[in-house]
Amino acid sequence: MDYLQIKRVKSLSGNIKISGAKNASLPLIAMTIVAKNSVNIKNLPHVADINTLLKLLSNLGAYCEFCDDRVIVDTSTLTQTKATYDIVKTMRASILVLGPILARFGHCEVSLPGGCAIGQRPVDLHLKALEQMGAKINIEAGYIHAIAPNGLKGCEIIFDKITVTGTANIVMAAALASGETTIVNAAREPEVVQLCEILNASGVKIEGIGTAVLKIHGTNGELVDIEEFSVIPDRIEAGTYLCAGAITRSELTLTHVNSHHLGSVLAKLEEMGSTFTITQETITIHPSKVIKPIKIVTQEYPAFPTDMQAQFLALATQAKGTSIIEEKLFENRFMHVSELQRMGADISLNGNVATINGGTKLSGTDVMATDLRASSALVLAGLVADGITNVHRIYHLDRGYDALEKKLEAVGANVKRLKE
Repeated sequence: MDYLQIKRVKSLSGNIKISGAKNASLPLIAMTIVAKNSVNIKNLPHVADINTLLKLLSNLGAYCEFCDDRVIVDTSTLTQTKATYDIVKTMRASILVLGPILARFGHCEVSLPGGCAIGQRPVDLHLKALEQMGAKINIEAGYIHAIAPNGLKGCEIIFDKITVTGTANIVMAAALASGETTIVNAAREPEVVQLCEILNASGVKIEGIGTAVLKIHGTNGELVDIEEFSVIPDRIEAGTYLCAGAITRSELTLTHVNSHHLGSVLAKLEEMGSTFTITQETITIHPSKVIKPIKIVTQEYPAFPTDMQAQFLALATQAKGTSIIEEKLFENRFMHVSELQRMGADISLNGNVATINGGTKLSGTDVMATDLRASSALVLAGLVADGITNVHRIYHLDRGYDALEKKLEAVGANVKRLKE
């Protein structure tokens, strides 16, 4: 098993190219199930979750060919409709195949998903919506058994809470359904927007893209022709490297990035003292000499993302003053706190609120990654901690970051991937 060894660095300098967004790539790969043609997807990140989903599609009979940062996916050869536990257990996003397979074939079996242990993320919203569209669903022996004997039919779906994967799943199912499907309280994340934009450009009329109400006009079972496209930049990867610049008080330039997707992150970094030079595809962070404390509440897009909470918590340990971070989306997403405390951070927890007394001196030690974003927080802390920090169980990190240690090494960090 691999781990990362990190030594304190005085400063970083240079450019970091941002990879394609993992959270956009996964629904876009699943979307190929509703395509009648071979689809060429460009700007894919090299992360474990992408490989897992492509393996899942291959097991279902699809043709997948990965070359550099692009993949060709042809689901016209799809013959199986059962997504088995041995693959789905490692990645929650596997649930994204449920909607498109059911819409295309009228039946499917999908194992209940796994993924990061950051709290309850039930799929009941997905299932309830599909039932409203005419599906009959049972859960037996850890599998979701779904049939749509008369096909899926458009209807109005009101999500009780915003769900990104739920919105994506139902958009794909609605694409092949008969009639019009209206999704109320839809997720507005850029990753959902790109999915809708590509389907819309492929002949599936979708109204309200980027808003909380989507109207999808189904094709009544007719597969769609999807042209070649590129995945949007990863806003969470970009935010992580901006935090690396801020915590080390370094000037870094991110390339191949979309600043419009990072509004809340940039705003909070500005509150903490950083300034920016922004062009159409680059962001340069100019850090301040003093990191200011911050108050953050995680919410759905376009508010501050839960996927950046851990990184900002690590940054707040170096602020001059007390920061407050409230986690409103996932109840177990402070598991990195105990590891940062091992490094000397002064953090107290009260339910879903973390209070960080900044300005503490961190010391390198052995720490354990507990989920994907927690992993990156420990790496950020390691960049400013005295001594050596060893981050173990980085298979979490590899699920979502493309060559993190190589990108950091290229701008001056002392980070090595080693074997246990």
